[in-house]
Amino acid sequence: MSSTQKLFDLNQLHFDNRFIRELPADPEITNTRRQVVGACYSRVVPTPVTRPQNIAYSREVAELLDLSDEACKSELFAQVFAGNQLISGMESYATCYGGHQFGNWAGQLGDGRAINLGEIINQRGERWALQLKGAGPTPYSRTADGLAVLRSSIREFLCSEAMYHLGVPTTRALSLTLTGESVLRDMFYNGNPKTEPGAVVCRVAPSFTRFGHFQLCTARQDISLLKQLADYTIRTDFPHLDTSAPDVYSQWFSEICIKTAEMIVHWQRVGFVHGVMNTDNMSILGLTIDYGPYGWLENYDPNWTPNTTDARDHRYRYGHQPQIAFWNLTQLANAIYPLIEAIEPLQDALNAYVKAFEKGWQAMMAAKLGLPNYQAETDDDLSADLLKLLEQNETDMTIFFRQLAYLKTDTDFLNKTDNELLAPLFSSYYAPEQLSSAYIAHMGDWLRRYIQRARDNPFNDDDRKIAMHAVNPKYVLRNYLAQLAIDKAEQGEFSMVNELLELLRKPYDEQPEHEAFAAKRPDWARERAGCSMLSCSS
Repeated sequence: MSSTQKLFDLNQLHFDNRFIRELPADPEITNTRRQVVGACYSRVVPTPVTRPQNIAYSREVAELLDLSDEACKSELFAQVFAGNQLISGMESYATCYGGHQFGNWAGQLGDGRAINLGEIINQRGERWALQLKGAGPTPYSRTADGLAVLRSSIREFLCSEAMYHLGVPTTRALSLTLTGESVLRDMFYNGNPKTEPGAVVCRVAPSFTRFGHFQLCTARQDISLLKQLADYTIRTDFPHLDTSAPDVYSQWFSEICIKTAEMIVHWQRVGFVHGVMNTDNMSILGLTIDYGPYGWLENYDPNWTPNTTDARDHRYRYGHQPQIAFWNLTQLANAIYPLIEAIEPLQDALNAYVKAFEKGWQAMMAAKLGLPNYQAETDDDLSADLLKLLEQNETDMTIFFRQLAYLKTDTDFLNKTDNELLAPLFSSYYAPEQLSSAYIAHMGDWLRRYIQRARDNPFNDDDRKIAMHAVNPKYVLRNYLAQLAIDKAEQGEFSMVNELLELLRKPYDEQPEHEAFAAKRPDWARERAGCSMLSCSS
């Protein structure tokens, strides 16, 4: 918080609900499931709940909104962010969009369990949209109830904040609130539903506009609405673009492509797997959005996906995320083609994505390896060979890169035996005693190549370690850690949620008092629900 910033109560927030002020509304005001045509949103009120109880909030996000600690601890805060009360200036609504799901056009989707509360302008002039997830049905809920369970809400709340502190572009989370009600869920869609505690997360972002907002307009051949929405988005979210320029839509799409590439590079850097990269889950601002069946790579496996719905095809696997982002951008290009009516500028923007991702990935790998820069003639093979070795044996990606920083580059270290070279890295293997002599020899050869390359670094070993530790986190929201917090919370004990929230604010720091949270996945979590595989209801 700056020394000049004033923090307020909820009723002092400044709302400027530009989205609903400047875009067309659904004329139907009843909250019934239906196709909504010619409108960007439908007005809808959150469903009241019986016993709201706030169990966690992010002080940093509260400060973004100019909210004081006292405001966040108040009964009014719990009532508002459970959906029981709208304060002055709030106008609640759900937006209309479509999308491709697992590669197939799904038609109208929309905010099925998200209800927007409006947009705040803070003291710095920043626009922040507030959105409740799990606050009841909307016209876009289809056959669902619009609610969320504590299990999925903890995962969304913690991961939103963890990703931000890792340096990954993301939506944020203000609060996690119990509703006091039970929600029926069939976690794996296998005919075994059970009741779970209900909860609501308040998500915060400059905008929640998705690729699918534009796709639905074009699919319905409503080009007038497409243009109206695109012009609004450029004015509001890309104000630096000159709206009078003849190529403004091309410039806009190029920026979306580059922002998306930057986001994906960060996902690959920290081992994050989104799990459900449908076009309706892609942010126009290149933000990570919709934390559903996500997961973190424990052992390095580019074919892994946490989503049970994707268990057969692995469409959204870790190693395929860059290609899926390109495919999704292509669908967006098709959607906005009527605004440009030329293929070449759209193709140029897609090519810009490829170049931005390649350049970003190379810079990211150089940083993870502690190299001063990326030299393709040597580092292409160096990187590719390492990733192949990590895949051959169960190797914890997070721990491996963290420990790699401890290798020395002096001649004495270079002349060590293979086993001695590997010593700082043994802790990253799930079964180090099972490493074959051939593997140890291959990894020893790679480490010698790496040390020779690292010696090009103008910095000494201590400086290289500091630089590597700044991009290779010690702490991530490991799948089993989230599940442990969920298990305790479902028994009424919420301390671990807040403990993880605090831990993950400094993921690159050693935090020796929390060393246990940096441990590899335990054996009990290998196949347990919530730790290895999840469903979209998660």
